[in-house]
Amino acid sequence: MVFPDARDVPVDPLSEQRLSGSGLDYRIVDLADPAAARAFVRAETRGFLDQEPDDESVRATVDMMAARRNVGVYAATAGSAVDALPVATVDSWVTPMTVPGGGHVPMWAISAVTVAGTHRRRGIARSLLEGELRAAVGAGIPVAGLTATEATIYGRYGFGPAAPVARVEVDARRAGGIAPEPTGVVEYVDREQLPEALSQVHERAREQRAGQIPGWPLRWMRLAGTAPGEEKGRAVRGAQYRDADGVVRGVLVYALEILDAEFGADLVIRHVVADAPEALRALWAFAVNHDLIRTVRADLQPVDDPLPWLVADQRAVRTTVHDHGWLRILDVPSALGARSYRAPLDLVIRVSDPLGFAEGSWRVRIGQDGAAVIEPTADAADIALDVAALSSLYLGGVSATTLRAAGRITATADSAASFDDAFGSASAPTLSIWY
Repeated sequence: MVFPDARDVPVDPLSEQRLSGSGLDYRIVDLADPAAARAFVRAETRGFLDQEPDDESVRATVDMMAARRNVGVYAATAGSAVDALPVATVDSWVTPMTVPGGGHVPMWAISAVTVAGTHRRRGIARSLLEGELRAAVGAGIPVAGLTATEATIYGRYGFGPAAPVARVEVDARRAGGIAPEPTGVVEYVDREQLPEALSQVHERAREQRAGQIPGWPLRWMRLAGTAPGEEKGRAVRGAQYRDADGVVRGVLVYALEILDAEFGADLVIRHVVADAPEALRALWAFAVNHDLIRTVRADLQPVDDPLPWLVADQRAVRTTVHDHGWLRILDVPSALGARSYRAPLDLVIRVSDPLGFAEGSWRVRIGQDGAAVIEPTADAADIALDVAALSSLYLGGVSATTLRAAGRITATADSAASFDDAFGSASAPTLSIWY
């Protein structure tokens, strides 16, 4: 599958005009210019409250961002100085996202959204986000996505939380242990080997759950503690599971937080990935059964993770579900037509969209084969909802029945239930990385 290159898409003219009227320069950043690239990375780092990057960290980040479309907003006082820090940043790229049924949809991934504290409440974030959406529409991309550090920002732009995840904490002393796998082996892995192992297993595992996207080298290096500037990298440890044929089927990256009051530690999982159930069970057993461990903590786990069913005492597992992967449908027929469905369906949905991209009424017909045909219609709607709600429902991780009860959609109980029967997925959608 060949996707458009986001770097070929110019800045959005409407956002450019709006920001220019406020004395701001909105432009694509030339990362080939070392001074401009360093300034962009410094601004993005500042926006996420990270420490000032050193030269090696800047080079590593620029190498990663070189494959993306990087946009900066500059104050008029900066003039043409290439080393001036932008007052706002965003980057984006087109990536395949796994959808129910194992297919993929092109997604406009949005990242590095920052606005300097000196320039808040000037409409900059609105221009950045709407500019990205218009750029995606212009490139023919049907879905945009992001991960959010704050949950109240993106709904106004039509994004909805679509891939919830779980934060888990296990009282290892109470859990009762997990039976080890009878086949295969868990072994320690040097930090330097972890990025490649994570990449290989993730590429296989991401095909198994809707909502996942490919990773990239710097993401795996940061998780493994081997990226430039990782001050606590030496505390990172790794383990992997090899099956009976010697194939690595799962990887666990973790760190230990030593308990001052006793001889022991908490085991904090930075990332766990497996492409086979036995590999996941073995890695959970390694963590929960580990000697001298009080608690095991992990985030970004699937909401249907089997962990509570692996331990003797389920009350030893505390699970907190929270939003993580946010989606924004831009083209209803293309987005809905990209996935498959679990039950037949024939109903009309009326979608409202304040930005107009997904506005309209659509008849959704799904056959016994799970394929959908989506056509515009003037027929009365069976379900009326806004684009954020439809985006939340898209992967099957959010229930139409739940959104009806919350007043987020207008539908009969039967229509909502039929929608859920069709849109549901055998495995909960998830997103195991930040971007």
